[in-house]
Amino acid sequence: MARRRPRPERALRFSRRTLALAALGAVSLIVFSILVPLQAVLYGTPLPLAFILGATLCAAPLLAISRPRWAIAMFCVAAFSLPLLATPTLATTAPWPWSVPALLTFVLVVGVTTFVHGARLGAFLLVIGVLLSLTAPLLRPETVATVPTAGSATADLIVTSSVATAIYLVAILVAGRVRVSAELTREREHSALEESRRALVEERTRIARELHDVIAHSMSVIQVQASTARYRLPDIGEAEASEFESIAATARSSLTEMRRMLGVLRTEDQTAELAPQQGLSDIPALVDSIRRAGVTVGLEITGSVTDAPQTAQIAAFRIAQEALSNSVRHASGAAVTLRVRADADAIDLRIRNERAAAPPVAGGGGYGLRGMRERVELLGGTFTAGPTSDGGWEVVAVLPLIDATSRPAATDSAANPHPIEETP
Repeated sequence: MARRRPRPERALRFSRRTLALAALGAVSLIVFSILVPLQAVLYGTPLPLAFILGATLCAAPLLAISRPRWAIAMFCVAAFSLPLLATPTLATTAPWPWSVPALLTFVLVVGVTTFVHGARLGAFLLVIGVLLSLTAPLLRPETVATVPTAGSATADLIVTSSVATAIYLVAILVAGRVRVSAELTREREHSALEESRRALVEERTRIARELHDVIAHSMSVIQVQASTARYRLPDIGEAEASEFESIAATARSSLTEMRRMLGVLRTEDQTAELAPQQGLSDIPALVDSIRRAGVTVGLEITGSVTDAPQTAQIAAFRIAQEALSNSVRHASGAAVTLRVRADADAIDLRIRNERAAAPPVAGGGGYGLRGMRERVELLGGTFTAGPTSDGGWEVVAVLPLIDATSRPAATDSAANPHPIEETP
């Protein structure tokens, strides 16, 4: 019955975001370490300016996550200044006006801006970056004239624009897919929440119906006995007969109110169960059905189980049924022990399974434990469920049969003086 808790979606998203930021920071640092010496050696940019403009250029992708407008402004200033600071006599063996590190930075900032803030802001950055790169050849024609291969500046601009546009389109597609995945995740969470609420409502409705069946039967017997008292008891007086008629009228009124309450609690898509409600006497048959499924179940029943009220018997049977089902589902192959002790004060249920040989099967939302706890609390009892010291799982439910204020405190769940009397 032990369950492994799934990793929360929020923690998973946080870890992915952290990894993405770390990867982006590492790439920006690597590009910066290449850009500065490259600008200083191949393009003749003064080293202090290369450091400042390189840091501005490489910080833009990280800043674009939270401050996209500042990132665009910083990138445009650095991307506009670096080609203009190149020495014409040195910028003959490397791409110009866009160096390879600057091109990588342009691709990064366009992709990050588009992915995080949408296609409109990403397109604005793409257009502004391409236009700024076109101004460098116009402002520095002498640098274009020194390029040995004709049209190499134009080719550099075409390659830069093409790669940046391709990354822009890829970022749009990836962002759309991530957005759809997030919406599906939210829908799944909403569906799980609705399913949880529905399961809780159905369990409460079933409990209310079972209580109605038991109490309605008892009230009907009271009403019939009170109504027929004057005919069954010939020596009864008029005063006593009137008292019995008053009791019968009260019973009929209570039955009417109970039916009205059940009509409020009942959901429209649920139908009443036609089979009789099970009690403590049906637990051996329940255990036999579990044994036929190949599970080793030990059973011990002590005390007079037929004298307990029907409400407590129904609750005890449902708790045993749910606990055994959880043992089969979540502790496959583990032996299970079921102990039922009934006396004049309470019904004591203890369902314990040993450590499972296989890992626990994940799944379930804890609705069974919640339903068992609600059944016990409705009767004023106590309920505990949790792992044992040997790696198993134990469910303990105490259903009082008298007023809770007059009952002694429940014994510790670990204490169990009764040995197993029946073995499968």
